[in-house]
Parts: sequence; structure tokens; C-alpha cells
Amino acid sequence: MPGRDLDLLSEAAREAGAIARRFFEAGTAESWDKPDAAGPVTDADLAVNGMLSAELRRARPDYGWLSEESEDGASRLGDERVFIVDPIDGTRSFIAGEKAWAHSLAVVERGEVVAGVVYLPMMDKLYAAERGGGATLNGAAIEVARTKDLSKATVLSAKPNFADKHWKNGQPPEVKRAYRPSLAYRLCLVAEGQFDAMLTLRPTWEWDIAAGDLILREAGAVTGDRAGRDLRFNNRLPQVDGVVAGNAALHAALTKALA
Repeated sequence: MPGRDLDLLSEAAREAGAIARRFFEAGTAESWDKPDAAGPVTDADLAVNGMLSAELRRARPDYGWLSEESEDGASRLGDERVFIVDPIDGTRSFIAGEKAWAHSLAVVERGEVVAGVVYLPMMDKLYAAERGGGATLNGAAIEVARTKDLSKATVLSAKPNFADKHWKNGQPPEVKRAYRPSLAYRLCLVAEGQFDAMLTLRPTWEWDIAAGDLILREAGAVTGDRAGRDLRFNNRLPQVDGVVAGNAALHAALTKALA
């Protein structure tokens, strides 16, 4: 079942990329702000979401549905398997004409991600994983970096996460920080070993991280929330308490250092 799900997600992600790319290259996407300061959305987000909802739910009518751009409901909580989807992760980058935006698609089974895909159409980078099957980038196996010393690590993170208040002894002065706008892409860059670790300390929507969580774990990473607890998905409020990810040594060091 997970293997067939992975094929389904991969095909859907590429179709999503074709739709979003047309808007992006033509510069025709209209954008507006969602209520309650929930960030921007474009008609490209909605077009991708409509296609994914139709195609994935037609293929798996017994799966639940959770998407950033769909109205949520309680019915998914009783479903054994659930699609968790971000039609476009990095909408601000999309609007700005930058290429680092992605489609993030996952299948969750009883709280655990079992298949996941992150696709960056403007870079033609397809990250994919299924439970127990390893992680790939465009079909080639990937694994996390082996850096064990936090002082030699580069951590993908937004600057506010390094405020002293988040750390037991203040910001670790030796840690080098880098940033990419798409959270799903940040997770995948760590999975392929381009960066050593990542963290985000604010409450984090499940659709931003579900696919990336599995890709990371199948690439050899340890993932958890800011307190070191395992990430669980399809929660009533679809958020987790931040994300910390890296190889076992760096994950332990970051989690220990956090307040």
C-alpha cells in the first residue's frame, strides 16, 4: 500500500508542478491575504489544491483529507489514513518570482507518515520516501550529513529562533545559521546532506512538514518537536510544537541546548 501511495503522490506532485509553473512563468497569479494573518494565498495555490483534492481523493476515497487551502473538519480524525497536503509551500517566494517553493504531499497512517513527496518544479527536484524504503532525490538515494559537533554544524533556521530566550544558556555562539524560505525545502536540504540540521520553534502546521518528516527519517535523521518528542500527525489542531531535525548527535545536542 505505501509503495502505491508513493507512486500516486509522485504523479500528483508533478501534475501540481505543471499547473503552478504555468501561473509562475506567465506572471498571472493573483494574490491576497487570508483572514486572521494566516499569510498570503494565490489563485495558483487554489488551482493546485483543487486538482490534488480531486485526483487524490478519487484514487483513495477512504482516506481523509487535510490541506492548508481546504476547510478542515473533524471527520479525518476517524480515518485510518489521511492525505496531508500543502499545495504550495513558500507562497511568498512564489509571489516574489523566486524558485524555492514546493508542493508537499504526504499520507499519514495512525499518526505516522508512511509516504511523502516534496517537489520543487522550478528546480525539477523530487524528494520522495516511503516507510522503510529509504529517501531519494530524483530517484537517487540520499542521506543526512555526518557532522557530529554542533560547533561545526550549519543549521537551517529563521533568525528569530536564535534569540537568547529559546536557549538554556543563550544562543549557541558557534552555530552557523542559514535559511531557505520553504520549510518543506529546508527539511529536504537536511535530508540530502546539504545542511547539517534544521529547527523551527514556533507552532508548525502539519502540512508544512509531514512529507519532509518522513524524507528526513528515511535519510537517517532524527526528528522531533522542540521538546524532543516524536512528531505525530492528524491532530485535532493540526500543529506540532516546532521541529528539530538532524543526525542523532546533532538532534540530541540541539534539543539539550534548547530552553
